[in-house]
Amino acid sequence: MSEPTDTSEPAKPVHTIVLDAGPLIKNVPQISTLLSQSHALITTPSVISEIRDPDARRRIETLYLPFLTQRSPKPDSLKVVAEFARKTGDREVLSKNDLEILALAYEVECERNEGDWRLRREPGQKGINGAPPAHLATAKVTKQDDEEQREDNAEGQEDMLEETPEEKQEETPEVQQEEKPEEKQDDTAVEEVTKKVEETSLKESSEAAAKEPTDQPTDLPDEDAKVDDIDGHGESNEDEEDQDSAPVDESDSDPDGWITPSNLKKRQIRDAALGTASEEAKIMQVATITGDFAMQNVLLQMNLNILSPSNMQRIRQLKSYVMRCHGCFLITRDMSKQFCPRCGQPTLNRVSCSTSSKGEFRTHLKKNMQWNNRGNKYSIPKPIAGTANTKWSGSGGGKGGWGMGLILAEDQKEHIRAVTEEERRKKKGRDLMDDDYLPSILSGDRQRAGGRIKVGAGRNVNSRKRR
Repeated sequence: MSEPTDTSEPAKPVHTIVLDAGPLIKNVPQISTLLSQSHALITTPSVISEIRDPDARRRIETLYLPFLTQRSPKPDSLKVVAEFARKTGDREVLSKNDLEILALAYEVECERNEGDWRLRREPGQKGINGAPPAHLATAKVTKQDDEEQREDNAEGQEDMLEETPEEKQEETPEVQQEEKPEEKQDDTAVEEVTKKVEETSLKESSEAAAKEPTDQPTDLPDEDAKVDDIDGHGESNEDEEDQDSAPVDESDSDPDGWITPSNLKKRQIRDAALGTASEEAKIMQVATITGDFAMQNVLLQMNLNILSPSNMQRIRQLKSYVMRCHGCFLITRDMSKQFCPRCGQPTLNRVSCSTSSKGEFRTHLKKNMQWNNRGNKYSIPKPIAGTANTKWSGSGGGKGGWGMGLILAEDQKEHIRAVTEEERRKKKGRDLMDDDYLPSILSGDRQRAGGRIKVGAGRNVNSRKRR
């Protein structure tokens, strides 16, 4: 009698998906894809309140909220995630809502896996925190055995269906005749057959070794010596034959012995307890979907699962950019900075970096990188005190007073004034209908490369001759 077929719902690749504000606003991936790939969708209340676009809020209220669970993380989880982000250098660019999403993913992961044994406590940590609980490892092994047994039963049923009735009638008397002898006779017969097979295999292997030519030395004096060695009359061949015929003791290679069907389950449980199993779980308990590179970096270094919004595939390697100081080698994630937070110099460079699935963070520097010293041939003129109307008096500050308003430090009043003016201009925007407005193509103003504030003298120092 065949086993009843399993009519239960197929397992989904992810149990719980944590959603950030980006996927909800862009509607990528769609709600149908999320429901087909997971059992539960979860986010924080602050993410929902963060979305203010009318169309996006209407779509979320009608499509997402019936299937979306809102939950706030515990303060302990927030503390763990904030400390980890501080060690990776991402804390300064993560908002409160970002930290809550990270803490929620960490908290649900610990609940689903009964602890943080598969995560990392420190950036760059080798391996994971520990081993899974014993009952989880045993349940995993039992589940694998059940799946293998189901596959074997399915293959047996297919073979039975492929056989014709005539073949079954021909095979039945032979099977009945084979089943009549006692079990002891079957055991003795099997032992005799195995002994004969071992003897023949050893004989064949020894004959093949005797006939097989050996490697020839390169310093033989003539061809006769080569022929003697090939025929087996040389001393070297006799030694090699003795070595081939001698039994090899392979028990030293594995002190615990061979893996057999009887001790397979015990070895699997022991390997799982030691954390040496390298196979990834087919079903992810918790995964996060976000487009923030800083959040992805923290998740990947903590060994939390990340899914790509475009194809719902797991992200195993992350590539992004950081700012690296050429003077003190400090790395910061804030791409808007122009001065190093540690040494205060304008020596920050944009450098590509990557994070692997093992949590290894690496920066990729140019092998032949040369720091640009253009503009440093002549010294910058000393600043002088201005007049009451802040106009140049005609003396000092270099030719034409070009060195009066140079920005050399972050806390300089000229830099603070320039930052305030830039923020006001961005907030106000440009009125194209204004009579005083001229396009940059007519005025020649290119608004600086990348919209950044000019720091230092640049090429102006070398462009003016000293008197």
